Amino acid sequence: MTDSPLSTLRRIARSRPEPPAERCDMCATPLASGGSDGGHSHLVDLETRRLMCACRPCYLLFTDDGAHLRYRAVPDRYVALTEPVLDDLPIPVGLAFLFRNSALDRIVACYPGPAGATESELDLPTAAHPALATLRPDVEALLIRRGAPSYLVPIDVCYELVGRLRTVWRGFDGGREAHEVIDAFFDRLRERTS
Repeated sequence: MTDSPLSTLRRIARSRPEPPAERCDMCATPLASGGSDGGHSHLVDLETRRLMCACRPCYLLFTDDGAHLRYRAVPDRYVALTEPVLDDLPIPVGLAFLFRNSALDRIVACYPGPAGATESELDLPTAAHPALATLRPDVEALLIRRGAPSYLVPIDVCYELVGRLRTVWRGFDGGREAHEVIDAFFDRLRERTS
């Protein structure tokens, strides 16, 4: 006697293997889940500009900002800025993040959108706004939104927002769902910095 289609589907669902555990990109140790929400830490590869997942011991190897290393640990500093930032900068869009790229020795502005983070051609001096001078190179960013408070955040937080927006972006301005994602994201930042 053969199984019914429903029982076959149940058997297949039970026998599916668990997805592989996320591992440290440096030493391959299994990582706790969660990413920028506290499950594990990240590093920036300064040569490739790639974010890497890291276990705590590997992360701690790259926390010295003064060391001239290929990798740099992404800190966990969140600061709400009280003064408006976007009004002081020549940013043509309503949402952007800015970080200091040590390889280029300049401030880089990126705009989240349907294709990911689009890098701006604007030449922004560090003196354009006082908050830019406080950024740790390569690992912290100033996340700015027109009509909303700005935040100094870890760079991986900005790329988390970019990734979320890519999955819901519709049309020219992102559409309703993208705006809801942005609103919820900034609400969480406000709660985290309160």
